[in-house]
Amino acid sequence: MKKFRKVLDGLTTSSPGGTIGSPSCGSAAGTPTAAPTPKEIDVQETLVSENFQLCKTVRHGFPYQPTTLAFDPVQKILAIGSRTGGVRILGRPGVDCYCQHESGAAVLQLQFLINEGALVTACADDTLHLWNLRQRRPAILHSLKFNRERITFCHLPFQSKWLYVGTERGNTHIVNIESFILSGYVIMWNKAIELSTKTHPGPVVHLSDSPKDEGKLLIGFESGTIVQWDLRGKKADFRIYYDEAIHSVSWHHEGKQFMCSHSDGSLTLWNLRNTAKPFQITFPHGKIQKDGRKESCKPILKVEYKTSRNSEPFVIFSGGLSYDKAGRRPTLTIMHGKAITVLEMDHPIVEFMALCETPYNNEVQEPYAVVVLLEKDFIVVDLTQSNFPIFENPYPMDIHESPVTCTAYFADCPPDIIPILYSIGAKHKKTGYSQKEWPISGGTWTLGSQTYPEIIITGHADGSIKFWDASAITLQMLYKLKTSKVFEKPKPGEGRTAELVEEDPYAVQMVCWCPQSRIFCVVGISAHIILYRFSKYDSNTQIVSLEVRLQCESEDVISPSETENNPCFSDPSSHSPQPQHQHPASPSSGTPEGVKDSIPCLRVKDRVTRMPPGYQAELVVQLLWVDGEPPQQITSLDINSAYGLLAFGNCNGLAVVDYLQKTILLCMSTLDLYGATDPYQRLTRSPRRNRQSTSDRHVFPPCCSSTSSTRAEAAANEARVSGKATKEANGKGQSRENSFSRSRSSSVSSIDRDTKEAVTTLQFGESYGRKSDALPTPCLWVGTSLGVVLLIPMSIPTEEEERLEDQQQTIGAVLMLKGSVLRFAFLDCMGALIHNPYEVWRDFNAPEDPDRPRKRKLVNFSPSSSQDASGEGHLAVVCSERQAKVFLMPSQSCLFVHNITESSFVLRADVVSVCNSVCLACFCANGHVMTLSLPSLRPLMDVNYLPLTDMRIARTFCFTNGGQALYLSSPTEIQRITYSQEMCDNLQEMLGELFTPIETPEAQNRGFLKGFFGGNAQTFDREELFGEAAAGKASRSLAQHIPGQGGVEGMKAAAGGVVGDLARARIALDERGQRLGELEERTALMMTSAETFSKHAHEVHKNCWERGLGLRKPG
Repeated sequence: MKKFRKVLDGLTTSSPGGTIGSPSCGSAAGTPTAAPTPKEIDVQETLVSENFQLCKTVRHGFPYQPTTLAFDPVQKILAIGSRTGGVRILGRPGVDCYCQHESGAAVLQLQFLINEGALVTACADDTLHLWNLRQRRPAILHSLKFNRERITFCHLPFQSKWLYVGTERGNTHIVNIESFILSGYVIMWNKAIELSTKTHPGPVVHLSDSPKDEGKLLIGFESGTIVQWDLRGKKADFRIYYDEAIHSVSWHHEGKQFMCSHSDGSLTLWNLRNTAKPFQITFPHGKIQKDGRKESCKPILKVEYKTSRNSEPFVIFSGGLSYDKAGRRPTLTIMHGKAITVLEMDHPIVEFMALCETPYNNEVQEPYAVVVLLEKDFIVVDLTQSNFPIFENPYPMDIHESPVTCTAYFADCPPDIIPILYSIGAKHKKTGYSQKEWPISGGTWTLGSQTYPEIIITGHADGSIKFWDASAITLQMLYKLKTSKVFEKPKPGEGRTAELVEEDPYAVQMVCWCPQSRIFCVVGISAHIILYRFSKYDSNTQIVSLEVRLQCESEDVISPSETENNPCFSDPSSHSPQPQHQHPASPSSGTPEGVKDSIPCLRVKDRVTRMPPGYQAELVVQLLWVDGEPPQQITSLDINSAYGLLAFGNCNGLAVVDYLQKTILLCMSTLDLYGATDPYQRLTRSPRRNRQSTSDRHVFPPCCSSTSSTRAEAAANEARVSGKATKEANGKGQSRENSFSRSRSSSVSSIDRDTKEAVTTLQFGESYGRKSDALPTPCLWVGTSLGVVLLIPMSIPTEEEERLEDQQQTIGAVLMLKGSVLRFAFLDCMGALIHNPYEVWRDFNAPEDPDRPRKRKLVNFSPSSSQDASGEGHLAVVCSERQAKVFLMPSQSCLFVHNITESSFVLRADVVSVCNSVCLACFCANGHVMTLSLPSLRPLMDVNYLPLTDMRIARTFCFTNGGQALYLSSPTEIQRITYSQEMCDNLQEMLGELFTPIETPEAQNRGFLKGFFGGNAQTFDREELFGEAAAGKASRSLAQHIPGQGGVEGMKAAAGGVVGDLARARIALDERGQRLGELEERTALMMTSAETFSKHAHEVHKNCWERGLGLRKPG
């Protein structure tokens, strides 16, 4: 115990417990305290609070729970609304904007102000919002809250400032888009239908103006009633009463016919000449049965009737399949003349929309594509080709192809890694896409000045790995890797994984990647690790499999009561014990028949396998079942290509593998690692005679045995945080899942106070394993769930042939913190980050070059013989769930301590580069994002950003260099954020422009006869009809106007831009010309009348004068 006490003496003298700042409630950032140091550290810290600001940058992926969509045919941008109040606006690749309603109410409908740079959203809280899209980050200009009626449908005619709003009561209101004030003009439901009608027509489900005459409004009610309302005359032109409920209505462009879709799977075509009955009734998918009746069909939820100049009209609809065909997938049907094409979808159809060449509804529509919004996908169908191929989607809409289980974020990668990953991934892309350009091509986006290679890696439930190019705030898939190909497919009835996890036995828990050496490791839920090497050539190799028997005795489980009186601790709760569910220990000898023992959860392919170029599996390490108990999940992992070593740990212990020699160097419990220096003074025990694996690859020391929670519980328990074993392996179960802000004190019941010490984080690096070391040597830093840091010095030969197959490891140092250890990092004495040594990538499958023999090229790896005689030492940064410490090595003096939080706990911590310096970034369970300076641990930023409501966020949150971070904001979307002030300032430059000045296409010349016989629709003046002068004011209690964040200036920008001015000027000139023409006609009539009147007056005057003279004549 002498060695242990010396270590503790050093700890107690270097970290005075009484001077550590006590944090306040909430996120509670404490005050860092400095201790006397044996060596003066002069580090000039350059980071200040002004360098940090937190803001969202961009959101990638498919909009979660979509509800509606809209398209601007002139600007060629598309908007998608969601159930959570989000709006995604998409244009050309790079133009991708996310907006969020503060209320979080579902978006019911979207309406673009076509070519005006504005968007109207109707939400489920009966509020209309006007968004300004003329800025890179759209803002709400106006809102209008309906108080007494529920909004069901909206319609905004092209080049109109009056929005028609239908309600659940059947009324239709009219809103001025510029002022966002209700007009006094209201179409009441009881006036729209006949007075003799006894039943309510239901909510308004459709509104549209007639292509023939804008003064006619077609109103569709849910019950089957259709009314054409004369806006000028304020009366109904005709009323249609149909037996089946209406879901949608679509006009023919000439305005003489319209088509309706109904709840019985029928389509009805109506002619305005005779509205007594439908002109045509069709059941597209309803066949005549043997008894002569039509088979019942599902509702047709939407229909679009689009005309084409050179071919028959397109009739496109969703639904309408017969009920008897159970199990059929959702369909989109395209009827073109006599040809009927049924497109089956993988997910239910939310909405679809035909994209047409013209924005005018009274011109031939010429549809060229159909946008189909599915529940979990987004596709665009090319209508210009007879086989209707789909376009290749340029947006990353398939992140959720399999549920995301972990993420990793790498900024400033080697510049050659992205092109080579893309070239290999491109060979496996799907084919058969449309050859035409992506039709949603609006907006502008240019590559920003601050661009560097970034890669995001996502692990998925099906065992797949996806590499994404995340440079310049875009996201593009580079390469996909399937880890399940390493294993044999389980045969029917072979349920070795049934007790481990019911579904997804290949699910990825964490990844470890060295971009320089291109070594890649994957940890799976079935307690397996796969090591991959990258090659540009295919190969035929057999995967090497290592099996590890890692188990612990019940004596290793301790409770806080055992250490409360231990003088080693200044604070009885400093080790943060975890609640633990205990299970009986395994039998010491013999196993009953049928009990699983010494078998892995999965079976690796034991034959030579052809591997394509890319990442090729080289080694699989699997933990074994022991006496009927499944292996515990792996909770920590690190790999170092310079050392050729792989280390991993779980709640039972630690193992180190030499992946070059394919041997196990170390395999023991955490207690065995301590030896005689156990800070918890657990009882020593005699080794247990476990039956070793039959594998002849390696024989390792017996390890202890006791499980924390059953594997089924661990799989079902959502409270797992990748890379933080204190939340994965310690069986906290339901309490952590339901409340993440719960303070984990030692005041829990005695049954739950027992806990095992899990290995929570590992880090290879050049360090000083002992105080007496003069030079740094390869070390493995081990952090545990009880806040203990262990240093294991290692002897690493530089040449492969000199490597030893076994090493006797000894503990060099023991350090302690509060809470589970999360992260290690090393700084030099000037405060610069020390990068881990690595091996430069070499392709093992490349052809041999006799002139240039293959040798390992190592970087940052310096054997003792080549180093300076006097090592300068370095700083070790250690962060746990509760506090951070900076130690000076090799003296192990604690220079700085900072209590990060007392009321919560840190979920993720990383040492990152920001503004040519380094800092410690932390994300807490209470939603706070913090940054601390290094090495002084001075608080720089503390923002209450995101309350942790879902373990998905905790499992996927990660920081990276350059002041960036990301997390999975929904099951289908990745949210990227920045905490750098510099990036926030440059964000406007990096984002795409949604609005580009484009002149509105001119309307086609309708011709004299069409204009004469088709009605004079252009003379309809909505302002004169709906304005306050004519219609009066609406009731104030009906709706409440709410000014938006954009303000009046933003409104002027949205409604007064160059294009808007041109369009309005053109309309005003047209109207002025029409009015001048009418004035000329009236003037001519008045002149003619005046001349006639003058003649008559002259004649009357003359006659009167003559009569007057005659009277004066003498008799």
